[in-house]
Amino acid sequence: MAHLLNSSFTPTTTSLRRQSPSLPHRRSTTQIQAKIREIFMPALSSTMTEGKIVSWIKSEGEKLSKGESVVVVESDKADMDVETFYDGYLAAIMVEEGGVAAVGSAIALLAETEDEIALAVSKAKDQSSSSSSVETSSSPAQEPSLSSPVESNSVAVAAVKTAAAPVVVSTHPASDGGKRIVASPYAKKLAKELNVDLSGVVGSGPMGRIVAKDVEAAVVASAVAVAEPTPVASKQTPVVESGSVPFTTMQGAVSRNMVESLAVPTFRVGYTITTDALDALYKKIKSKGVTMTALLAKATALALAKHPVINSSCRDGKSFTYNSNINVAVAVAIDGGLITPVLQNADKVDIYSLSRKWKELVDKARAKQLQPHEYSTGTFTLSNLGMFGVDRFDAILPPGTGAIMAVGASEPTVVATKDGRIGMKTQMQVNVTADHRVIYGADLAQFLQTLAKIIEDPKDLTF
Repeated sequence: MAHLLNSSFTPTTTSLRRQSPSLPHRRSTTQIQAKIREIFMPALSSTMTEGKIVSWIKSEGEKLSKGESVVVVESDKADMDVETFYDGYLAAIMVEEGGVAAVGSAIALLAETEDEIALAVSKAKDQSSSSSSVETSSSPAQEPSLSSPVESNSVAVAAVKTAAAPVVVSTHPASDGGKRIVASPYAKKLAKELNVDLSGVVGSGPMGRIVAKDVEAAVVASAVAVAEPTPVASKQTPVVESGSVPFTTMQGAVSRNMVESLAVPTFRVGYTITTDALDALYKKIKSKGVTMTALLAKATALALAKHPVINSSCRDGKSFTYNSNINVAVAVAIDGGLITPVLQNADKVDIYSLSRKWKELVDKARAKQLQPHEYSTGTFTLSNLGMFGVDRFDAILPPGTGAIMAVGASEPTVVATKDGRIGMKTQMQVNVTADHRVIYGADLAQFLQTLAKIIEDPKDLTF
């Protein structure tokens, strides 16, 4: 769901005086207010304290309609289009692309009429000159320097790889079928200063809109082409500059959540589960689009339905809540951080629909297009490192949830059979971290026994 920009009036009053015919010695005043609204940085999630301007969809001077997307904001979890509450004109942009602003601070001014644009621009200049609260998030580690030449071919090649050609999902509707170049105001200004032809630049903004980082990437790419780089011994080795690197918005959010989780008394329980039957089921239905993640989430959800206390949560330290829905969040590594897309009502959705939903969520997560309800409503979390060959690990409990399960790789294991012989089985190790204020050792043990039975006899996963 799109989010709307908050804005407030910044009235400007002009007084017109006239003589009253009936009262010659008294004057009446008529006030005319110029409706100039401040567009604020919205709070796109409950944990968001500041946002980064990814790109301005509208340019200064453009007419806006209520509900129209104006700017793309990077929150602590995703990039989101933000809409306006009011009709009017985007009079002045106060925070440029790449800039960071605190939640609730002004990022632009909206004029009600075209005649008030000049007044809004003047007001924006006054505010920017008198305030030092607006900061930009640019750093040498995040954006290549354009004022200094490329120092070496290896650094230039690494920079090009970092800014690899983005995938354009669709054509911007304002491009008139590709006849018109759609770029942000700052990107156009930067392209003019750096003599970059925008017709040859691929946009990474919303629906292919060219933003500032695309222009910068084009400059670096052209520098490499001219330099004729010599062969590099290890092209796959990333080049990292030494020095302090500030957190991205997402990394800052992860850091705050991890520190907050340290206040919760947790304990851990491990369990070994045989996966031969689950692996056989997966091979059977994989061609129908079923994913192993969806199978694990489904099995977990069915076990949670039988042990609701594992699906509960404690937020204030004085009481706990039995969650009515079983929403399984699954950790996904993305560029620059971590996010947990949520499979809602996983116990009730069939495995085929659940797999399709999971693929959709992963695509949106990697494109940073998840909506808040798609990553913030989890009641239980899965973290799976099995695909990397990790056999076991412990996970940190996310704030506001009762438990998280770390899943290791399924590996062939020599085991003793019931008749005393030696056999071979495929097994995986799962470790659950739980909030000990709500969940006790016996609760977790019983939950894991149920989960093991479901995985070792997975007929209920495909109902």
